[in-house]
Amino acid sequence: MPRPSPYHGIFVALIFAIIGFIFLYDSPSYTTSSPPSVVVPSLASSTPIKIEDKKEVTATSTPAIYVQKKVVVKKIVLPPVITPVQTETADEINAKLALSAQNLRSALVNIICSVPAGSKLRSISGSGIIVDPKGIILTNAHVSQYFLLADRGVSCVIRSGGPATTRYAAALIYISPAWIKENAAVLTEAEPMGNGKNDFAFLAITKSTNQDALPTTFPYVSLAVKAPVVSSSIVIASYAAQFIASSQISSDLFPTVVYGSIKDVFTFGTNTPDLISLGGTVAAQEGSSGGGVADENGNLVGTITTSTVTGDTSTRSLNAISASYIRADYASETGKSLDSLLAESPSAAVDNFASQIPELEATITAQLN
Repeated sequence: MPRPSPYHGIFVALIFAIIGFIFLYDSPSYTTSSPPSVVVPSLASSTPIKIEDKKEVTATSTPAIYVQKKVVVKKIVLPPVITPVQTETADEINAKLALSAQNLRSALVNIICSVPAGSKLRSISGSGIIVDPKGIILTNAHVSQYFLLADRGVSCVIRSGGPATTRYAAALIYISPAWIKENAAVLTEAEPMGNGKNDFAFLAITKSTNQDALPTTFPYVSLAVKAPVVSSSIVIASYAAQFIASSQISSDLFPTVVYGSIKDVFTFGTNTPDLISLGGTVAAQEGSSGGGVADENGNLVGTITTSTVTGDTSTRSLNAISASYIRADYASETGKSLDSLLAESPSAAVDNFASQIPELEATITAQLN
């Protein structure tokens, strides 16, 4: 069975010679492309498993990557597929996708977290999507865990635009406790691995970092309610940064925006559509973690979590956890609907989550001492 994909966005090595920070990096470019053709293989053990007929799958080995154990791919029963009557022309669909791409790009942010010189940690660059007009950002847990480490001199900022410039400060309003518990040592790993399970978090923009007042409303893309559909057309946006020089991260990082389609859907459980396979794409780079996947109706159907990061991008495997999974997992962990969190004011959400931070921070720092 193929391996879990390496964390794709954060652990990007960028070295600032002047200030001595080390970043894991990603690559920029505002790009469009045809839907990729590569299909991501099923993932194993506690990793997601492909929704298909039950059969035994034997792991295969890959250089420098450990071999997966055998797993059983489980079968689910799906209702008959009814092909709807096509009422839109190709031009109309393309126009909707173009508008979706424009809105997704506007809601895209770059998250930079810097660590003190001499720290065991690495500074990082990742992505996020604003999902509420009050300035609520959806990103990965493996990106936002750095917000738990302010007591250790770690500082994070929110950037936007092209090139990305520092715009806002933000604070955690939710990070999956289950992810922290299972991945407490990720920050110390040279080549961290993951499968996307529980790998999400929400940040609230709290203030401007310059003289400008916060906008009354932020550009945003609503988090989808419906499950993703295989073969449906999508748009992907991130601050990919794998192929640019370290010095360019701070001053010359641009959004990557590409068109594609959903290649396959996997589950972490039995029959829920939890992980979206996006195949090979220019966005399959380090730094894209937390980037967004939107459908032709402008809804955010997924957030990028993992990818292979070697070889040509057209042959890589980019994955995103689905919006429906994020909603269900949040409800399972908190006993509340995600909409109830998004309905809170940013200041109230920050205050309500603040009491959980010391315990979560202690779980991580226990691995750093």
